[in-house]
Amino acid sequence: MVRTPQRREQTVQTQVNGITLAYNDQGSGLPIIFLHAFPLNRTMWAEQEKAFSSQFRVVTIDLRGHGESDAPLCRYTLDQAADDVIGLLDHLSIRQAIFVGLSMGGYVLFALYRKYADRVKGLVLADTRAQADTAEGKEARFQMAQTAYQKGPSAIADIMIPKLLSPATVQTKPGLVRHVRAMIEGNPISGIAGDLMAMAERPDSVTLLKHITCPTQIIVGELDLPTPPSDAKLMADLIPNARLAIIPVAAHLSNLEQPDQFNETISAFVLNATR
Repeated sequence: MVRTPQRREQTVQTQVNGITLAYNDQGSGLPIIFLHAFPLNRTMWAEQEKAFSSQFRVVTIDLRGHGESDAPLCRYTLDQAADDVIGLLDHLSIRQAIFVGLSMGGYVLFALYRKYADRVKGLVLADTRAQADTAEGKEARFQMAQTAYQKGPSAIADIMIPKLLSPATVQTKPGLVRHVRAMIEGNPISGIAGDLMAMAERPDSVTLLKHITCPTQIIVGELDLPTPPSDAKLMADLIPNARLAIIPVAAHLSNLEQPDQFNETISAFVLNATR
């Protein structure tokens, strides 16, 4: 692959850990790696790519099971997803980066930090939580996997959109709703079910929080229902020197509902983390 020193702007697929991963690689400089939410794909970060690729090297990834990446019919784990991310960074010769993970992307970052803390220059944990699923939460994920198998991705979109977006957004931003629906409906059933099981099996990360020593920014939408501000405050209280930003008039997908405030928070964090 030919690279230029000034600016990268590519949509690429490469083999990592026996599967094909799709990603965008734009800009140059300090790498910022964006990991998407369930059950979306890397296009959820379009506003962030636009905002940051003029100053930084921005890499957005379709995690296995999503978007244009492979979705093998097999057991998925968050450790596996973390290995995929690091495998891609090795392919891109990126030794260390700032990582931004939203929701499931945050769960992947906990797994990644456990195994590869030396690769992490800074963490942005957005609309996510450290606690493991309750028994009820695990059962809900199992039932959703059954729905995906029986009724397909469109049924998952019907379930997820009211959880991901605020009622006001659903009512007043039809274009954004269509984008979220298209991301969900574009995912194979094997990927949707696989990641539901991976999230259900994830370990509790609360005990990890006090061991996170890199600069860390917590972001949460004030209207987030799946991972409310109380979950964000728990992480901010336990991670040494973590910052907390609560974004007004935003629900679970705070980067899509309030991109300017989301981006301003990341800009300030990156400036502070790289001093």
